[in-house]
Amino acid sequence: MVKNICCIGAGYVGGPTMAVIALKNPQIKVNVVDINAERIAAWNTDDLPVYEPGLLDVVKQARGRNLFFDTDIEKGIREADMIFISVNTPTKTYGLGKGKAADLRYVELCARQIAEVATSDKIVVEKSTLPVRTAQAIKTILSETGGKANFQVLSNPEFLAEGTAINDLLEPDRVLIGGDQTPEGLTAIEELTQVYASWVPRERIIQTRLWSSELSKLIANAFLAQRISSINSISALCEVTGADVDEVAYAIGTDSRIGPKFLKASVGFGGSCFQKDILNLVYLCEYFGLPEVARYWEQVIALNDYQKRRFAQNIIHTLFNTVSGKKIAMLGWAFKKDTNDTRESAAIYVADHLLNDMANICVYDPKVPAKSMYADLDYLGTRSPDENRKSLTVVNDPYEACKNAHAIAIITEWDEFKAYDWQRIYDNMMKPAFIFDGRNILDHKRLMEIGFKVKGIGKSYGGS
Repeated sequence: MVKNICCIGAGYVGGPTMAVIALKNPQIKVNVVDINAERIAAWNTDDLPVYEPGLLDVVKQARGRNLFFDTDIEKGIREADMIFISVNTPTKTYGLGKGKAADLRYVELCARQIAEVATSDKIVVEKSTLPVRTAQAIKTILSETGGKANFQVLSNPEFLAEGTAINDLLEPDRVLIGGDQTPEGLTAIEELTQVYASWVPRERIIQTRLWSSELSKLIANAFLAQRISSINSISALCEVTGADVDEVAYAIGTDSRIGPKFLKASVGFGGSCFQKDILNLVYLCEYFGLPEVARYWEQVIALNDYQKRRFAQNIIHTLFNTVSGKKIAMLGWAFKKDTNDTRESAAIYVADHLLNDMANICVYDPKVPAKSMYADLDYLGTRSPDENRKSLTVVNDPYEACKNAHAIAIITEWDEFKAYDWQRIYDNMMKPAFIFDGRNILDHKRLMEIGFKVKGIGKSYGGS
């Protein structure tokens, strides 16, 4: 029976997941540990490092009772019966597999630390998004470098969507647990199953072999991203043929074999998982000698890059083939609404394209701080940090962002954007006043009545 859980990594996955596990299992002590003291300090306040609707309520119910946030990783490891590894696994930026393979150095460091510190048997759970057969590497490190302790390694991938993570945790479609099909492995699977079974119906908890669990996470994200790239490819066709992408998406989504989800055309997908997981899948296919399969999945990424580039180029072409010196208001920087996460956000790449054409960009996002936006741009290395700060301004008022702008680009689908006084915005813009709705969330007919020239994704009216 699990009495003490330790989670190494207090990020987007580790923090919310452990908060819900602690809430639903008051008999289990849950320690979330991280080397980042600033992040741990934030978890112990009401200003959490992760913005997620409903998260603070869950944390406040369990924190100090059976949920604790600490920087003492070794103590957490020693006390735990079960250890979740929930550290970052970015795409490699160096060496073999650069640009595609997952960088597993943080996972390996975790495994070595567990092996070094553990004095009793542990169940080690992969929670980070990992490539297939990572568990084998973890098992090898634990068995070869550990002392007398025995370890069982499980795969328990997360299927959270940012913005709805708490609801996804409280009401999951499924919980996937993979492990060795040995008596010890099956016992470990059952131990973790019981943790989730305190609130998840048993029929939604899927038990598999280790490799199936690891691969299922990559494939789920690849299939979702593929649907987005598919409808985005059709949005380009709609714009030149006079069709409406929303009507097409609705028509095909009513087919029960296809379904309506993830058929919303947009400026492109972002987030920490989709691109990373597909690149990982591409690398795996290449590694195992399946180049045709690799090329197939690579095209999903290529199409997504194309959509972001196409959106930016459309702004430039529409504004009489130059945005040099023109003010462009960008509404939204987060990769999707109801999160402050900006990883791989379309905003970064759209801004980069426009800055290359000498635009002056003014950004408003209700949750993303300026330092995150500048860090995102600086990371690309396209221009110096000083140049980024000179050409991109961040404001806390959407009306200020839009004042005297030649065009507005809607990048994130924040609900508040729909409720703005668009007549007021129009009156204070340069004319002709253009809106490029990268999410198709605004009332285009009403905007055109006001006088805006509207360009929507997959829409052919063009506002002229």
